[in-house]
Amino acid sequence: MKISNKKEMGTLEEEIVKSDFLVIGSGISGLLFAIKAAKHGTVNLITKRSLSDAATYYAQGGIAAVTSPYDSFEDHIRDTLKAGDGLCHRDVVEHMVRAGPERIKELIELGVKFTKENGKYDLGLEGGHSKRRVLHAKDFTGKEIELALIKGVKQCENINIFENHMSINLYASNNKVRGAYILDTTTGTIKRFIARVVVLATGGAGKVFLYTSNPDISTGDGIAMAYRIGATIMNMEFIQFHPTILYHPKVKSFLISEALRGEGAILVDAKGERFMPKYHPDAELAPRDVVARAIDHELKRTGADHVYLDISFKDADYIKKRFPMIYETCLKVGIDITQEPIPVVPAAHYLCGGVKTDIYGRTDVENLFAIGETAATGFHGANRMASNSLLEGAVLAHNAAIAAAKIVEKHEPLVEIPPWDPGNAVDSDELVIVTHNWDEIRRTMWNYVGIVRSNKRLLRARNRITLLMDEINQYYWDFKITPDLIELRNIAQVAYLIVKSAMMRRESRGTHYNIDYPNKSHEKVDTIIKKGYLPVPE
Repeated sequence: MKISNKKEMGTLEEEIVKSDFLVIGSGISGLLFAIKAAKHGTVNLITKRSLSDAATYYAQGGIAAVTSPYDSFEDHIRDTLKAGDGLCHRDVVEHMVRAGPERIKELIELGVKFTKENGKYDLGLEGGHSKRRVLHAKDFTGKEIELALIKGVKQCENINIFENHMSINLYASNNKVRGAYILDTTTGTIKRFIARVVVLATGGAGKVFLYTSNPDISTGDGIAMAYRIGATIMNMEFIQFHPTILYHPKVKSFLISEALRGEGAILVDAKGERFMPKYHPDAELAPRDVVARAIDHELKRTGADHVYLDISFKDADYIKKRFPMIYETCLKVGIDITQEPIPVVPAAHYLCGGVKTDIYGRTDVENLFAIGETAATGFHGANRMASNSLLEGAVLAHNAAIAAAKIVEKHEPLVEIPPWDPGNAVDSDELVIVTHNWDEIRRTMWNYVGIVRSNKRLLRARNRITLLMDEINQYYWDFKITPDLIELRNIAQVAYLIVKSAMMRRESRGTHYNIDYPNKSHEKVDTIIKKGYLPVPE
């Protein structure tokens, strides 16, 4: 077992692990933060599975930044504000956009190889962007970034890596986070990780919904844990549904990148008829919420299970070169995208809300930071513009490292946290109940809190989720902690926060559409959920 800073801390018990920084999550923001923080102190990096098992790894499209002489900060800012539908925090947008080129330069220095054509970066065009500004590594940009950052992390002596470790709860006292209880899933041991700074980089919460593009790890862990110790949660109703996930029984959660539509692909129904022009003047390049709702409407209108995305009219060699992963994945299940359209459906993709932070990732719980998709900075507003998420992850990781280093440099004594109290918990023989509740939450959220909502649907969802939370909390204290139980508790908590936020917003804006309030309100306000501070986990 790795114990950081042995000279300062001395020999420690097995279940206690200390460091200056505790980073929970291993996507772009968590890895980049760890690399930067390691220059200022010891880092313990926690990830619930392997280092590469993060949403970043599966990102296809790219990272948006102003790198072309034909583009400008003003254009990128304007496009982002437009996509955010009136709820972006303009100062945050300006900061993120202007910081973009420097963060791109840094990623390149860390070994990321973006695709070039004729010696220049090949910039993609995606929905909401008025200019080509999306840097990409063919159609596996996230994988390229993730592997480069993992290499960088492994080269840092100050970083201890803990794979197959799941966070159970944070621990705070006097509104200051002190560390976390972590389950080693290989041994079943619950360890106490103590740190001066805790950073939540746990990604999003797509698994709260039945259909999602997210990996299985995306269960909203960081948001649920932060809420339980009193951190403010913001804009949870804004769930971006990606319009085009591959519809095939043999392929799970495979995203068909928006970059295809950026390169001319069109959406058609079962008859081969194009339908997007009747929904928006930008047709297939309309913001994602518009495209997702259009597809949802077409499916309900026709009774079909899916629509099609067609790029087969493009040159076959170009398609194979530009989208090799999508081409090969589809071909494995008998779909040749150079010859036929791709069956697609919408699915939960990105959470625009999360733990409320400033541009440094600071929450309102002292020494607790949230970065990446876990955070809600106000950058995305009511709807994220394509490829802005990796940009935010990189900028926020950089900013948070600066602010967190100042805390560590004070060298305040580490505060011990109490041992985990298992109470009278016993081994569970009720796996079928846990599985049933998991499925019921996700189906309830998909059916009642999905692309199109109503007051009646939201009320039904709230009532059912509340009952399920009561059942789950009973399991939580009756049975020994397991990975399934941890995730079940978190998706129930996050589902409740989404429903509560959606009920608070009495309008339709961005990704939130309620048929009982089809118009926008004159008030452009965030939805804030603040829980009273609890010194111990509930």
